Amino acid sequence: MRIDIVTLFPEAVKALLEYSVAGRACKKGLVKFGYLNPRDFARDKHKTVDDRPYGGGKGMLLMAEPFYKAIKKLKRKNSKVILLSPRGKVFNQEKAKELSLLKHLILVCAHYEGIDERISGYIDEEISLGDFILTGGEPAAVCLADAAVRLVPEVINKDSLKNESFNDGLLEAPQYTRPAVWKRKKVPQILLSGNHAEIEKWRKEKSLLLTAERRPDLLEKFKRRKL
Repeated sequence: MRIDIVTLFPEAVKALLEYSVAGRACKKGLVKFGYLNPRDFARDKHKTVDDRPYGGGKGMLLMAEPFYKAIKKLKRKNSKVILLSPRGKVFNQEKAKELSLLKHLILVCAHYEGIDERISGYIDEEISLGDFILTGGEPAAVCLADAAVRLVPEVINKDSLKNESFNDGLLEAPQYTRPAVWKRKKVPQILLSGNHAEIEKWRKEKSLLLTAERRPDLLEKFKRRKL
């Protein structure tokens, strides 16, 4: 899998993505990252990529041309171009799985007041992390890339992924490690029993209870799928 990121701040994104799990995947050759700055395609000596919006309004708007040229340089037959945008569909684990199967992903990071609307003809999909505003698309791109990369085959052991939150539509059950007693708080006895069938049953029950308490919306979706 290859992920190219179109960003005004390539060094900042690179520093985060080439670390931890994503960094190890890169070193193993399972994933390749690329970074392209739209300023490289600016026409003037000052490398200008923004201007005032037509019709007035506060803030600056990114020009379509530098981003169009960056996308054009990167795009291949099997590429998918995603713009990180607050008006996009909200990102989730199912979308992460879908993206992890792609051969080539191009993530476009907006900034300031966004990008000239005319760039939309060269974007395949817009994705948002949620109903809040970031100062730029870079943090969202890092989150999206990291979530997708860890699902690429051989990046993480399959057994480690199996019981994670959202994998079956529910939140993960509570987890504990040594010591068995910490600050007078004990690990649930069932987890020390060695009875794997009962442990699995306990984890499923706790997963359902935790989801009902913290994310009832997920529980409703889970129930509908089971019908």
